[in-house]
Amino acid sequence: MTTVAGGITRTFASLRNRNFRIFFTAQIVSVTGTWMQSIAQMWLVLHLTGSGLALGITAALQFTPILLFGTWGGLLADRVDKRKLLMVTQSAAGVVALVLAGLTLGGLVQLWMVYVLAFSLGMVNVFDNPGRQSFVTEMVGKDQVINAVGLNSAVFTLARVIGPAIAGVLIAAVGTGWCFLYNGLSYFPVVLALGLMRPWELHRDRPVARARGQIRAGIRYAWSTPELRFPLLLMLVVGTLAFNFSVLMPLMASLVFHSGAGTFGLLMSFMGTGAFVGALVSANRARPTHRLLAFAGVAFGGLLIGAALAPTLPIELVVLLPLGAAMITFQATANSLLQLNSDPALRGRVMALYVMVFLGTTPIGAPILGWVAEQFGARTGLALGGLATVIASAALLWALGHWHVGQLNRRHRSITDEGLVAG
Repeated sequence: MTTVAGGITRTFASLRNRNFRIFFTAQIVSVTGTWMQSIAQMWLVLHLTGSGLALGITAALQFTPILLFGTWGGLLADRVDKRKLLMVTQSAAGVVALVLAGLTLGGLVQLWMVYVLAFSLGMVNVFDNPGRQSFVTEMVGKDQVINAVGLNSAVFTLARVIGPAIAGVLIAAVGTGWCFLYNGLSYFPVVLALGLMRPWELHRDRPVARARGQIRAGIRYAWSTPELRFPLLLMLVVGTLAFNFSVLMPLMASLVFHSGAGTFGLLMSFMGTGAFVGALVSANRARPTHRLLAFAGVAFGGLLIGAALAPTLPIELVVLLPLGAAMITFQATANSLLQLNSDPALRGRVMALYVMVFLGTTPIGAPILGWVAEQFGARTGLALGGLATVIASAALLWALGHWHVGQLNRRHRSITDEGLVAG
């Protein structure tokens, strides 16, 4: 009994921090709205066009700004007060959602409007994502960052369960516009939580002063540090070809299982349920490793292939449970590795690179997979992402073996040289 209680205490340890606790609570409300909007936006595009390519273009437009300007967002996060930055970006995201809600509920929405607003939200996320990712360490300190990242992932994945389920019911009952309205309003509890924080309790580092070449310095630092380079390269492959559920799952629901928005929400909710369990396990882990990241990638890729091959909806739902757990374990491990191995002065830029390879690659992958799904079926799109993930993760395992051997050889040569000098 004591062991169980201790495990629960460790799982929620970072919630003892007041600043993180109020932020965490507000995020439950807000991220649920984000998932509701994601489901409703893709269903709206599918309703307007019936096109997998249009779904891919929508996703691409939302994430193109991150690909183009993500490093600038990371640099700004290193230079300014992250709490104040997030108050601005969260307010702006709420306004974008409310505009889409007004157009949809008023019966005025057209495809080009969805495209413009998706791109606008992407521009907000250029600055919001690296600021929010690096702000976690600032709220709880480095000692609790693994636990906080795991709990943040749990919020994200709990919302992945609740949001799609609510969205599916709302879309079937009253249409997509009410999902956009909820999301627009849900950003303001986060702004309130940021305003209620105690700034003097934050673990803030000295802001980075302006200087020439700071973006190049961040990229050079990440590339020259193997502990950062390996996760970023793997995320580049996985983000491009595997994390495109907003494109493929609507097509799985409508074209493979011949169902509507309710089934789409059900698919996303089952995957989110598995991810929620995986996130809680990640929050209780002592320390992430690169080997765990590679094995999680192999499992995630294999289960994607399994989801592509599932012959019926019930079997698909069963496969999506462990798939969600493997996915979030992979994501949380990559995030924690980057935060823990980054120089504090460069953490915003490193996390911007993480967001770029995780989300910013969507403009490349989403249209490709949308076209593949149109030409060869949604199952083929899932299988392609799964195969690429397995190959890339296996390559990381091979690289880790050579890297560790190289480290041991260098250490051995260093000891030998010291012995020769001493002799």
